[in-house]
Amino acid sequence: MEKIKRYLKLVKFSHTLFALPFALIGFFLAVQNGGAELSMRVFGLILLAMVFARNSAMGFNRWADREIDAKNPRTASREIPASLLSSRSVAIFVIVNVVLFVVVAGLINKLALILSLPSLVVLLGYSYLKRFTPLCHFGVGLALGIAPVAAYISVTGTIDISVLILSVVVFLWSGSFDILYALADEEFDKSEGLHSIPGAVGRKWSLIISAVTHALVLPLLVLFYFTAEMGTLYIIGATLFTALLVYQHIIVKPNDISRLNAAFFTSNGVASVVLAIFTIADLYF
Repeated sequence: MEKIKRYLKLVKFSHTLFALPFALIGFFLAVQNGGAELSMRVFGLILLAMVFARNSAMGFNRWADREIDAKNPRTASREIPASLLSSRSVAIFVIVNVVLFVVVAGLINKLALILSLPSLVVLLGYSYLKRFTPLCHFGVGLALGIAPVAAYISVTGTIDISVLILSVVVFLWSGSFDILYALADEEFDKSEGLHSIPGAVGRKWSLIISAVTHALVLPLLVLFYFTAEMGTLYIIGATLFTALLVYQHIIVKPNDISRLNAAFFTSNGVASVVLAIFTIADLYF
């Protein structure tokens, strides 16, 4: 059990809340608006695919960054640098989850299987972006953003404009909050030659860029309302979601990032769950 706990902590399993609610929206959107049959088999496979995909992405991120994490006081206590898990065992963990992800995708449908390979390129490749570009935060956004459209494809085998808009929402939302999260490593990134928006433009401009990117989410939420033919419950959920985005930018300031964890973990986790609950309820009621 202790070993299992270490692996769950390694991949920050609780952070599955960031992407999973949007995958669920994609699933129920496909059933209600895409004319697909409600299949508990496909629903279960989507959940498994999400778990294996995230385990692959986070496990690989920890393996790829093991030397960087060892140098950073904030991350030195992570499982590999702290010798709680060996880099070899984490590599095996990643390989097993990658294989399981591809197998599950194949069990869903042929298109899901084909798209699982480029998806893995995104899920694993984003870990290296900070070595090359300050836009690395949007690699995280892309990795999370494929969740709704992947779920929709799993059910229907097709893509709809409404779910594409939802994926762009997730892309901008998560890319923006990753900029906030990177504020904690601004000085370390500079010293190690790593790329990030905080490292490139400083704290004040990073907060501005993050806020502007979050602001771009708002018209997309409105556009999703019309393209997916949503109703009152969705409006309530989208309003609460927006309020939580605003809240992040109120509590994180250029001269005070002490509440960064509250902005990143709590606010965004609650935001995704709230939007999913109200959107799915709207689709059905």
